[in-house]
Amino acid sequence: AEREFLKEAVVSTQSTGIDNIILLITGTLRNRPITELLPRCHPLGRFDELATISIAQSPAELFNAVMVDTPLAPFFKECVQDENDLDEMNIEILRNKLYKTYLEDFYAFCMELGGTTAEVMCPILAFEADRRAITITINSFRTDLLKDDIENLYPRCGMLYPEGLKFLKNAEDREEVRRICERYGMYKDLHSGVGDGPNDKTLEDRFFQEEVKMLALGFMNSFHLGVFFAFVKLKEQENRNIVWIAECIAQKNKSKIDNYIPIF
Repeated sequence: AEREFLKEAVVSTQSTGIDNIILLITGTLRNRPITELLPRCHPLGRFDELATISIAQSPAELFNAVMVDTPLAPFFKECVQDENDLDEMNIEILRNKLYKTYLEDFYAFCMELGGTTAEVMCPILAFEADRRAITITINSFRTDLLKDDIENLYPRCGMLYPEGLKFLKNAEDREEVRRICERYGMYKDLHSGVGDGPNDKTLEDRFFQEEVKMLALGFMNSFHLGVFFAFVKLKEQENRNIVWIAECIAQKNKSKIDNYIPIF
């Protein structure tokens, strides 16, 4: 049980580790010193080897350091061939590839554990995979990405896999994405209340609302590792709520102060 707990803890924080590495790569491409970027890294995504790559002075050096000295090396080896792939144009594509690999690996690990942990964690990870697929599709509109390239960014562990992803890659606008989502029970009402009006929510808000519901259900079962993941993710939402309230106060826009995502 101790081994499974430690592995769960490590895997759970790898998403923030990915964000940290992307932050360092982006900063290096813009000639920002690594020592200036390190304090901005997410605490949960820090690892011992992060300090050793602070000596990197170029994208090539950073690439070699990441490939050798970090726990994320297996993900990078699967997603990046050489340092020439590390440019600002490809940085978001790289982020999506890393998250795809991470989610599929995490999902497979939870399936291997089985039991209540799998029952709790797999739907949460499947939802995250679908959220990323839908978001990638919408963000790809009016870009030069080919349909097959878009499909290659989709995590293959969600409820939309495989048929839904094939529909998504061919979607041409948000309305078509909405119709595709409505074919799947869980996402049938996902776009309800989404709009540009003063009382409307964004699609991102709707995703956060559904995620919070699933995370809260993680506390309804005992003797599983998913509760630790759920606790951390709910704390992240709590932080987003505090930032939202603070920004509303700073901007003197108190009419929207209640538009945060309730947790319980």
